[in-house]
Amino acid sequence: MNALIEVGELASALADPDCVPIDCRFNLLDPEAGARQFAEGHIPGARYANLDLNLAREPDADDGRHPLPNPEDFGVWLEALGVSNSSFVIAYDEGPGTIAARLWWMLRWLGHSRVAVLNGGLARWRANSLPLSDEMPRVERGSFVPVRINAAWTVSTAELEDRLKTGDVILDARAAARYRGEQEPIDPVAGHVPGASNLPFTECLGDDGRLLPPSELKTVLAKAMCGRAAENVIAMCGSGVTACHLLLAMNSAGLGDGRLYVGSWSEWIRDPERGVASGGEA
Repeated sequence: MNALIEVGELASALADPDCVPIDCRFNLLDPEAGARQFAEGHIPGARYANLDLNLAREPDADDGRHPLPNPEDFGVWLEALGVSNSSFVIAYDEGPGTIAARLWWMLRWLGHSRVAVLNGGLARWRANSLPLSDEMPRVERGSFVPVRINAAWTVSTAELEDRLKTGDVILDARAAARYRGEQEPIDPVAGHVPGASNLPFTECLGDDGRLLPPSELKTVLAKAMCGRAAENVIAMCGSGVTACHLLLAMNSAGLGDGRLYVGSWSEWIRDPERGVASGGEA
């Protein structure tokens, strides 16, 4: 199934009772901002997903900032939003798709293939003068059972250290200045995992905020993947969220499904014994 849906396609799909739009807007520096924005105006019929509360669980001492929730708990939350195994879920955020891609990835992690990210997000929806609503939808509880758990799609910190020795490619989706350690607005240590390469997620976006066409994505990603197959590519970022955008790009380019280092940089630095690289070094 196509990983992306355009605004015109979504506008037509909203009449389908199986269509469930989910608003994923979130600001790491103001965690309540997304819910406020949702209340002020959202795509008609949309429900709201909070990154901290719904797309992650409370981290333990050794976790990164956004560990994956228990699959059963995630399924119960989906049901409360009216999601069933037959639902066509549309994830969107303000525009670039970084948070929406996390929900897209999580649903597919549980074997639910009927999910897409709104290409260009709410910014594109507004640009096309499509309607917004401030009404909370009336939702009937869904019936969602994970089809399977794609455990091979995730990489733990221990596995990452081993895979660094096997020649797998690790792509860090953070901005170049964070990767190089020149600035770090969120985590207490700056820099990157030794051996990781940098591919800022923004390099997969066009000027209009949408993902690049598949042929252009292939060019960008093929260079970064160094000839490796998708299963030998591990995406990471600060906490395993923006990394999902690289996995969305890989899928959209027809390159297959890479793997997610869920803990990412915020987990890697929990142990001061782990190496930290800076600058342009790998």
